[in-house]
Amino acid sequence: MLTALSIRDVVLIEALDLEFGAGLGVLTGETGAGKSILLDALGLALGARGDSGLVRQGAKQAVVTASFELSPRAAGVADLMAENGLEMEPGEPLIIRRLVKADGGSRAFVNDQPASAGLLRDLAPYLVEIHGQHDDRGLLNPRGHRALLDVYGRCDTGPAAAAHRAWRDAEAVLAQAREEQESAERDREWLEHAVSELRALGPEPGEEAQLAERRATMQRGEKIAGDLQSVADLLDGSDGALTRLRQAARILERVSEDHEALAEALAAVDRAIIEASASQEHVDTAADALAFDPAALEADEARLFDLRGLARKHRVQPDDLSELTEELGAKLDRLESGGAGIGKLEKALAEARAAYEKAATRLSDDRVKAAKRLDAAVAAELKPLKLDAARFRTVVAELPPEQWGAGGMDRVEFEISTNPGAPFAPLIKIASGGELSRFILSLKVALAEEGGAATLIFDEIDRGVGGAVASAIGERLARLAGTSQLLVVTHSPQVAARGSHHLLIAKSHDGTVTRTGVTPLDAEQRREEIARMLSGAEITDEARAQAERLLETA
Repeated sequence: MLTALSIRDVVLIEALDLEFGAGLGVLTGETGAGKSILLDALGLALGARGDSGLVRQGAKQAVVTASFELSPRAAGVADLMAENGLEMEPGEPLIIRRLVKADGGSRAFVNDQPASAGLLRDLAPYLVEIHGQHDDRGLLNPRGHRALLDVYGRCDTGPAAAAHRAWRDAEAVLAQAREEQESAERDREWLEHAVSELRALGPEPGEEAQLAERRATMQRGEKIAGDLQSVADLLDGSDGALTRLRQAARILERVSEDHEALAEALAAVDRAIIEASASQEHVDTAADALAFDPAALEADEARLFDLRGLARKHRVQPDDLSELTEELGAKLDRLESGGAGIGKLEKALAEARAAYEKAATRLSDDRVKAAKRLDAAVAAELKPLKLDAARFRTVVAELPPEQWGAGGMDRVEFEISTNPGAPFAPLIKIASGGELSRFILSLKVALAEEGGAATLIFDEIDRGVGGAVASAIGERLARLAGTSQLLVVTHSPQVAARGSHHLLIAKSHDGTVTRTGVTPLDAEQRREEIARMLSGAEITDEARAQAERLLETA
């Protein structure tokens, strides 16, 4: 709901701050007073083109600020804000500010965050609908008619949407399978060779690391074994330490009998022989532990080379060869049994399409029934609005298959015939200005539960009518205001009397500058304004009495 509108330096408006409430608000004033300026200003806030001609003469820029209290109907506003990277706290009002510079260019802000005019246009349908003499949006746009009919008739589009997704998914799966089949056929020879080579090698995950570690261990053992053999030769070789010590011991043993002092030397040599023998035993034990099979090292090195070579060939890591084997093997298996697999997918696609057509046909039937109810509801509104010669119909026609979608297989459009025998045509092509607004009103009343914008604005909906027709328009506007906020620019006293609040738009002159101002009217002022609308420039007592009766009746 529009709660406030602040305007600075727009055409003839210097400074204006307005507040709006729920219900039916009427805006009146003499012709040329500037009612269209208010709508142009609001249009700026809703993303209309920022024309520098709207800037008041002598001002540097025009500024319009519109505040909205969001209702459940505007649930899409938060999503749009998030999609555009703008923050919005739940429950807070939406404040749109638009600046237009006198030298061209404009800027926009949403809740004090910079935004584009495109975002304002995207937000507008959730906030305000403006129906004027040359309106080509809202109810006049056939692209929205199907959604309006679905809401009115409570047509459940969910099953058709789900069936459509399943149908498209089945198409995608079949297309991918066919593409893979064709690609595999082109590469059959390479695929067979690759699978054969991979399966012959039989790579395992983690095998490369194991082989590399084992090879490194054996290579280290080979080097250490050579060193230990050198130690063994030094200790127990033909010219080694133990041989020499034993020779020395035998000599000392012969001569120690004659020289007692040599006995201690013999004992020392014996101890050295014992220690050297112990050292030799340790070396032998270590050599046995480090012993390896050169053939095993050669085999591990060969397999490691094969793994790494095949990985380079297929441009993968060695650990991924096992997965690649399964993947290429599966492709080869699908190629071998491709015909049967494609056939199953084609059958699944046909079944998915049949399921969609069934769900979409059911949805079409619901729409046809809803269209008949809507036609009857609109027809009941036409006669009181002096459109009794007109006919209204909702066309539900099947789209070509290439245009079927999640919303079903139907094209929905509202059409009218304004005179007996005249062909039906879209609203915008045959309705005059006054007829157009009244048709929109009749549709809006019939679609009162349609979840559109929370604020509706009708610009001179009563043009060219009066008396009972104007009263009927006012009664329907008041009824519609029970579910939406309505703002009506009107010249009809019957409509003005129905308002729950009343704003008077007037020009003022100070000799040099002309300004447009807006004044909220109290009860007495309302009576005077409605009396003016009844009698013209000179307000008579009879006009005041008639105005009083209109207000009491309303």
